Amino acid sequence: MAEQERMIEAMLFASATPLDTREMAARMPHGCDPAEALVHLRKRYEGRGVNLVKVGDGWAMRTAPDLGYLMRREVVETRKLSRAAIETLAIIAYHQPVTRAEIEEIRGVSVSRGTVDQLLEMEWIRFGRRKMTPGRPVTFVVTEGFLDHFGLESARDLPGLKELRAAGLLDNRPPPGGLGQPGEGDEDEGAPGQNELFED
Repeated sequence: MAEQERMIEAMLFASATPLDTREMAARMPHGCDPAEALVHLRKRYEGRGVNLVKVGDGWAMRTAPDLGYLMRREVVETRKLSRAAIETLAIIAYHQPVTRAEIEEIRGVSVSRGTVDQLLEMEWIRFGRRKMTPGRPVTFVVTEGFLDHFGLESARDLPGLKELRAAGLLDNRPPPGGLGQPGEGDEDEGAPGQNELFED
């Protein structure tokens, strides 16, 4: 088992993306049990500067949350999401799997192709299964890249309204016009700055 831990440790440190147990098993000698080795390895890294964390269906080595400040770089982020993109991303994250029509119904305005294309290009959303409704519309879901970026194991770990208000990311009263009303930032108009909830 110690040798299996070493193999998994080597793969995870070398991989730029999270690996699932099937990928690990395919690279390891026959008879190895990556799932059991992961349990032991995760315990071994508890309290260390690097932790073994679950990201969606995969596993990855990540800096311990309390040491994240050591990794920060002061850089100017030039790519900003428009308000339409932020709202669309939030709706997909909280309502997935969701169709374009359902997103438009929640927002109260049409979703432009550019907004969805930008989120797909960033690999924060992907196409899900088609709904078993007339027209078989395609759905959208968030990706493991999105979960990894925000340090989430699954979409179930997204903060609720109470947590968002406590963190100061939501006003206690609805904004003028509400989320679902047409207004500034709809379609592809750029917002003045990136929404705090989705800052890097």
